[in-house]
Amino acid sequence: MVFRKRSVERAMFYNASPEIFKRARVLRENMTPAENLLWSHLQKGRMMGYRFKSQHPIDKFIVDFYCHRARLVIEIDGEVHQEEDQMEVDQGRTAELEHYGLSVLRFTNKEIVESIDDVLLEIKNKLLHTD
Repeated sequence: MVFRKRSVERAMFYNASPEIFKRARVLRENMTPAENLLWSHLQKGRMMGYRFKSQHPIDKFIVDFYCHRARLVIEIDGEVHQEEDQMEVDQGRTAELEHYGLSVLRFTNKEIVESIDDVLLEIKNKLLHTD
């Protein structure tokens, strides 16, 4: 039984290092207003019964939100993500996450704050097509 728990944990975190876990804890304690708003709709199975984790370690990354059952990553991008260099970094990050068989949805802070209902609908549609 212990073996199964460890293998499930390994699968959920994709061999993230202890340092990544420490950094994730700090990020969870300091979420942005947009992250907090979306989290209020995702936590405790509020999204169609799917369980999400906030600031979740995956390999060398910390993703904003992750649903293991749906293999879905949700990232919230601030203004810096609109810069060309950062967009290239984000594309590489998305490609690495997709290499693990994960789907990635990206939203801007502005979309979360100004159009939360549209964001939630897009997430629901993605979840409906993952099972």
